[in-house]
Amino acid sequence: MGETRVDLLHLLEDLRDAYPGALEETILTEILANSLDSGARRIQLAADAATAGLVVVDDGSGMRRRELARYHDIASSAKTRGQGIGFAGVGIKLGLLVCEEVFTETRRGKTHVATRWHLASRHRAPWKWIPPLGMVAERGTAVRLRLRNPLSPLLDAGFVEAVLRRHYQPLFDPFFAPVLVPCYPRGVTVEVNGRALEPEEVALETAPLEIRAARKRKPSALGYLMRAPEPLPEERRGLAISTLGKVIKHGWDWLGVTPAAPERIGGLIEVPALAECLTLNKADFVRVGPRGATYLAYRKLLQEAVSRQLAAWGDVRDQTEESRRRVARPVERDLERVLHDLADDFPLLATLVQARAGGQRRLPIGKGGGGVDGRAFPRGLRRVGERGSRSRARVRRRAAACRGAARAASRRRSPARCLRGAPAGAPRAQHPVRGAAERPGARTPRRVNAAHPAYRRAAASRSDGYHIALAAALALAPLAVEPAHEHAFVTAFLTRWGDAVARDRSAVRSSR
Repeated sequence: MGETRVDLLHLLEDLRDAYPGALEETILTEILANSLDSGARRIQLAADAATAGLVVVDDGSGMRRRELARYHDIASSAKTRGQGIGFAGVGIKLGLLVCEEVFTETRRGKTHVATRWHLASRHRAPWKWIPPLGMVAERGTAVRLRLRNPLSPLLDAGFVEAVLRRHYQPLFDPFFAPVLVPCYPRGVTVEVNGRALEPEEVALETAPLEIRAARKRKPSALGYLMRAPEPLPEERRGLAISTLGKVIKHGWDWLGVTPAAPERIGGLIEVPALAECLTLNKADFVRVGPRGATYLAYRKLLQEAVSRQLAAWGDVRDQTEESRRRVARPVERDLERVLHDLADDFPLLATLVQARAGGQRRLPIGKGGGGVDGRAFPRGLRRVGERGSRSRARVRRRAAACRGAARAASRRRSPARCLRGAPAGAPRAQHPVRGAAERPGARTPRRVNAAHPAYRRAAASRSDGYHIALAAALALAPLAVEPAHEHAFVTAFLTRWGDAVARDRSAVRSSR
């Protein structure tokens, strides 16, 4: 009889990589999330560098003996989607990567048990029952992590407090009590090394936000926007969205609305109903299906509320989408001209840019003789054959590929037209500013994402045209040439683009 073996270390490392933050932050936030899901009213954290230990004790519902045994199963979870923000005890399981041992003690009714757990090898993580250590008084669960690294940030009380405030800000702000009371009717108190975390005083101009879904009398989402006269710290910029007290997203990109001065405006919005829309790693929201529809509906309501407040503050962008399109059109014309100029040297581009009446495309054949199998082939391929860098068979295969591309070209649209819209037959993007900066792997550029930070920086330095041309060259290089010659293609593309800009400037001078 065989035996199934699992590489536990590899599995835990993959689980760690599924979370966007640092490993220590993930361990802390997930342990606290599990305590909140158990109905804890008081959560105590104690970091002791002398013993290299971190202790987390809560007064939640605790676990039965059978539940504690399943708690050591990597793939086990008794939680229901939408009813909590923790995920299958991930914090404790990831703790095996940084801990010598993990002690867990739980008490529920007459059940009072404890275990010791550690990662012995790549394939073994043994645990055993031990006498309770006395960390839990009446009921609840306690965890003690004995860390391998005595300099781990988990042993720094300042680091622990900063992480909790950043990821669970609504729990420490009484402003969010009206929407969090149904979730935590007894309230939540978090203590770090014996000191309760109090709300932070921020002396900034604030504006409340309330979202009432389905004409409800009570708000379904509650939050605020704040504005500062000077740029805010990086962690305070943008609008953060949280559910059940845990911050999930932060910034402006997820909202799709960007103020004129994004570095001076921040805020926070709590939406408890979005707990059922969380992804498995609880780091984002599902965007498809019924749950995705719920998230998108709330996001639309938030966009409207934030836009109204920004308009009231006078902090709106001067350029509309149409004005941005007018700015981008000269760049599109330059790129279209460059593609036509390069079509002779790179025949695979010719299948995209040259069209005949009726919408039919053709592959232009190079001038002069020479060919394969009695057919003339493009000038670019003739140069390759004359250089002798490839065998005749390879040239024959590439010529066949070019002819196949020519036959399929009738189903494509030109890149010049793709710069103004989506390809034929493809659904139109719902996001108004999705473009090359958001989709680096796209084969054809579509729209310029003028809200992207990289584009704004390029525009501020008056080099936006160069960055757009470079993005187009990098996107088309895998289509036009083989990987070994992509650098040469990008160089040729930028050279032709520079010549096109120079011709435009000379034409303007001559017209004057």
